[in-house]
Amino acid sequence: MALLSRRATPVAESDEKTIEINAQMQGTLSFKDPVNLKVNGNFNGTLECKGTLTIGNSAFVEAHITGDNIVIAGKIRGDVIAHKMLVLMPTAVLSGNISTPKLTIVEGAIFQGKCQMIEDVLDINEVSTYLEIEVPTILELADEGKIPGIKNGENWSFERSKIDNWAAAGRIK
Repeated sequence: MALLSRRATPVAESDEKTIEINAQMQGTLSFKDPVNLKVNGNFNGTLECKGTLTIGNSAFVEAHITGDNIVIAGKIRGDVIAHKMLVLMPTAVLSGNISTPKLTIVEGAIFQGKCQMIEDVLDINEVSTYLEIEVPTILELADEGKIPGIKNGENWSFERSKIDNWAAAGRIK
């Protein structure tokens, strides 16, 4: 990750990890474990967060964003996939496509793009476990368009209901 300037402040809150970034950064920021991440500066690249991702009202983010719960109060340019919930606060300006099962747009927020309301979303590892098919085989099926999925950057996500219908139709070999 290329760093222009950085100030990350871990904050202790009960058992959950909280990280606040007041920085100008670019690159890929990915968390495998649940964390509460708040971005207050400028970020360009890819953000992947389990837990809650908050984009502060002074932040400008140009990125593909994936997370469980996402709250946006700043400016975003890029696609957003929220696995559980997406909230656009009154100061939010989002230009990009969104996919989420639950969406709240508070009066005053600006959204320009397409919205896909999705059901329960699985990542590549969860689909592999769910279908009992190895990850490389799932990737091959997804890349060939033989299994229903959504590609965001280099990552795939899958709606459980579409996977269930696909499997019920006997397409698993």
